[in-house]
Amino acid sequence: MPEYHDVLGDATRLPISDQLRLIDDLASSVPDDQPPHLSAEWLAEIQRRSDAIDDGSVQTESWSAIRERLFAKHGVRDVG
Repeated sequence: MPEYHDVLGDATRLPISDQLRLIDDLASSVPDDQPPHLSAEWLAEIQRRSDAIDDGSVQTESWSAIRERLFAKHGVRDVG
């Protein structure tokens, strides 16, 4: 199996459009029943953002809208 740093190095040399496709494909491949381990810092940031949503100080945007905008910006055709 390839080493993580080798794969990362190869991935960072891809064109931006391919990096975005790779990010999307990798994120989609993580099973829902295997959440990542999160550091205390990330948990605090998640809580801060959740509080900002709850108190109405920020507006949310759907992932599909963000994804569509990023793909369009970088000329990536959505095949998913």
